[in-house]
Amino acid sequence: MNTGTQEETVNATTQGTEEKTFTQAEVNKIVSDRLQREAAKYADYESLKAQAAEAATNGEHIKTLQAELDGMKAAEALRTMREKVSKATGIPSSLLTEETEEACTAQAEAIKAFAKPTYPTVRDGGEVVNIGKPTTKQQFADWFNQEMKG
Repeated sequence: MNTGTQEETVNATTQGTEEKTFTQAEVNKIVSDRLQREAAKYADYESLKAQAAEAATNGEHIKTLQAELDGMKAAEALRTMREKVSKATGIPSSLLTEETEEACTAQAEAIKAFAKPTYPTVRDGGEVVNIGKPTTKQQFADWFNQEMKG
């Protein structure tokens, strides 16, 4: 292996021949040609850079849209589950706020227990309505009729 410099390599390969020299114009042309070939390799760099930036922007846009779609799908699944529980329990779905079917069912049962009337139905001036007894209105009408006759 030869570890010599480039000059030694040129001298070794050109032994017996005359060493070639270049004018400044020739060196400039060689360097210019080499630079043009190298620049041609990267001629589409700006175009590729713009395409990469656009792809990155589109990728972020796609991620945003995918996140929105996933959120909509989750909201629809939650709404559907709450509607199912609502139909099964008779509690309006707008009152259900839980995230799972089991939790919504338990919530609906709790709402039913809370909404169950614990007091008797009161009508006609505060009297409890009992089946078979006349209402206050009817009692007043009966009294009035008796007073008018007598």
